[in-house]
Amino acid sequence: MKNITILGSTGSVGTQALEVIRDNPAIFKVSVLSALTNATLLIQQALEFKPKTVVICDESKYNEVKRALSSHNIQVLAGEDALTEVAAQAAADVVLTALMGSVGLKPTIAAIKAGKNIALANKETLVVAGELVTALAAKHQVKILPVDSEHSAIFQCLVGEEQNEIEKIYLTASGGPFLGKNKDFLSAVKKEQALKHPNWVMGAKITIDSASLMNKGLEVIEAKWLFNLDVEQIDVIVHPQSIVHSIVQFKDGSMKAQMGVPDMKLPIQYALTYPNRLKNNFKRFNFLDYPNFSFEKADQQTFRNLNLAFTSLKKGGNMPCILNAANEVVVGAFLKDKIGFLQMSDVIERCMEEIEFIEKPQLSDYLETDKHSRILAAELVTKSIV
Repeated sequence: MKNITILGSTGSVGTQALEVIRDNPAIFKVSVLSALTNATLLIQQALEFKPKTVVICDESKYNEVKRALSSHNIQVLAGEDALTEVAAQAAADVVLTALMGSVGLKPTIAAIKAGKNIALANKETLVVAGELVTALAAKHQVKILPVDSEHSAIFQCLVGEEQNEIEKIYLTASGGPFLGKNKDFLSAVKKEQALKHPNWVMGAKITIDSASLMNKGLEVIEAKWLFNLDVEQIDVIVHPQSIVHSIVQFKDGSMKAQMGVPDMKLPIQYALTYPNRLKNNFKRFNFLDYPNFSFEKADQQTFRNLNLAFTSLKKGGNMPCILNAANEVVVGAFLKDKIGFLQMSDVIERCMEEIEFIEKPQLSDYLETDKHSRILAAELVTKSIV
């Protein structure tokens, strides 16, 4: 029996993780559930899975959750600081960090320091402070088990290859809903178009990131830290069918790919059960349904976010933190129709140019950089200077 803490249980990854747990009650027990604002779903989950603790980050909804669970032996906490507290709880064997954005950084660090293995779906943690987080994981002998389909694919390809040198990894990208479109088209797109991903069902923020290729850029940064790679060892190729989830090329030129139908429950399950594989009833891949696979170069000139992500990774220091914070602001603005699709890249680039660069940041530097980048990005959106 594994005790699982889920930070972000009401989001896309969190709800799918609970599907995996629901199907395997003899293997998993939920220890902690948390939500940012969705009190209604958090209450439903708590009543079903009976965790020891729940956290609602929106403190205004604390009383609602507390009342609903008052007749059950479930501790109710509120506020973002409570996330850090429960992440280190002794009962958990694995902490699934499925929070959206950089809010996942401090709880992940707390869980690592408490010796908990991390099932990482919150890529922003490594984007913002990858060097710090991976060093802590090594110090505390904690495994970081990737949940993103692309990183899970690389991780699976590397099992048994610990002694063999990686020459390059290829992260595959679906291309999103705007594959092949030019800047004239993109200048007029609306959020409703950007939210229609052709292959994956995800939350709004990550779906917009996928449409702009920022999600792939964040994955490039995450891959650098997960697999201890140089920037030159990471490439992105567009694979519209989303069956080949990513590829590892070794020093002898041979390549391994992990394949499967687009279903986030598979990488979630693998992270929770590693190093074992668990039998399930997920949909199986049929080659006859996909007689042709195609691959093409990612268009970094049209989709500038991917280029900006590579630029931030090459610069290092707090630059990826700036990129991530600015991106979270502009995606929120785009979803509220306050900024155009292409303008998101303009704002991010301005923040990367204007926020102070710190070559060797500490945790306090990352937190300050995140704050200042958000302020500047919000100002740029408001002023419509782009």
